Amino acid sequence: MGSILLVLLLAMGMPVAFAMAVSGTAGLFAVGGFDLVMGMIKSSTISSVNSYELITIPMFILMAEFIIISRIADELFDATAVWIGRLPGGLGVATLLAGALFGAISGSSTASAATLSSTALPAMMRQGYSLRTAGALVAITGTLAILIPPSIALVLYGIIADESVGKLLIAGVVPGLLSVLALMTLITAMSLLRPQVMPSGRPRRWSEKISVLRVTLPMVVLLGAVTGTLYAGIATPTEAAAVGAFAALVLTAVQRRLTLRGAGQALFNAARISCMIAFIILGAHIFGYFFTLTQTTTAIVGWVGGLDMPAYGVLLVILVIYLILGCFLDQVAILILTVPVILPIVKELGFDPVWFGVLVVMTAEIGMITPPMGLNVFVVARYTGRPVHEIFAGILPFFLCMLAMVMLLGLVPEIILWLPGRMSN
Repeated sequence: MGSILLVLLLAMGMPVAFAMAVSGTAGLFAVGGFDLVMGMIKSSTISSVNSYELITIPMFILMAEFIIISRIADELFDATAVWIGRLPGGLGVATLLAGALFGAISGSSTASAATLSSTALPAMMRQGYSLRTAGALVAITGTLAILIPPSIALVLYGIIADESVGKLLIAGVVPGLLSVLALMTLITAMSLLRPQVMPSGRPRRWSEKISVLRVTLPMVVLLGAVTGTLYAGIATPTEAAAVGAFAALVLTAVQRRLTLRGAGQALFNAARISCMIAFIILGAHIFGYFFTLTQTTTAIVGWVGGLDMPAYGVLLVILVIYLILGCFLDQVAILILTVPVILPIVKELGFDPVWFGVLVVMTAEIGMITPPMGLNVFVVARYTGRPVHEIFAGILPFFLCMLAMVMLLGLVPEIILWLPGRMSN
């Protein structure tokens, strides 16, 4: 009953946190009555958000907010455009690299898409890029932010799955870089085959190229503050997130772009998003307890274990489900709803949970550019003022490229597991 009610409430448009809390409460009431419901609610409000590693999430969000104020993403795009804008598809590649670098210091997919929509998109349009191609480039670039540390989705997966958050963050580095390389190759090939869609830019003087290198210094500082300290074992994920937020604050102040109003808005946004995530975790905790009490998870694991399918066949079905969910739901909601149910199945099949976490996050993120509800596409459409279907029309080649990357990572787990296996303890 609880599961059916959850689907109905989500279909009606109720926020995910409240839909899970209401359906879970209704299910618990049907099983054990009012006393069970009250006992669960009293304990859940504390236990569900009582993890020390959860502090990582608001710190990374705050870092992203300060980065947006500092306009580092705009400067990164301008710098990369100066260096490679002359090459075939150069401005498209510059958009991709700027988005990947911005993702590496913000961890927010929608923030990356929104920022580049106001900077890279007009530049590509002025150079003669078609709207569908330029819009699709910005939308797909936003998905890279979820892989390259800091990644809020990977932090959340680690907390839910009780896996090392540090290893998960580092595990996203190589897949993220390979995805960037694959998309760069695709953009270059498309430009060579159809130069009228992605025309090359004008050449730049070497003095101009050298002068823009200073823009990369803040990025190097932030990467060292977060990814470098994590990989070297100097800081825990929570400490690295705090250092990153403080470094972003200092950099914004040094660039004289930090105002009292801007700082207040950054703190407000970080608190609002963090509270939203906390409410989703609370609702999922109530619904998950209902699943556990009714032994639904055990039944699902037993059913999958009895299927006459190879392990990779089951994995393929799971990933297709995540791709579909990514079209309709937020990453946070997807992970909290599904990981407690799916992860035992994955472990039963003998797959590594860290490897699976990266695959899941990447697959669900591809859903953010997939019709009918690809969130990144809607963000780009809002900033351009153009119909959503125009942006969706240019997505297909990039969508297929990212799906091919998921297949490669699924077939060769060492690509994901190699770097975290060499981390300092």
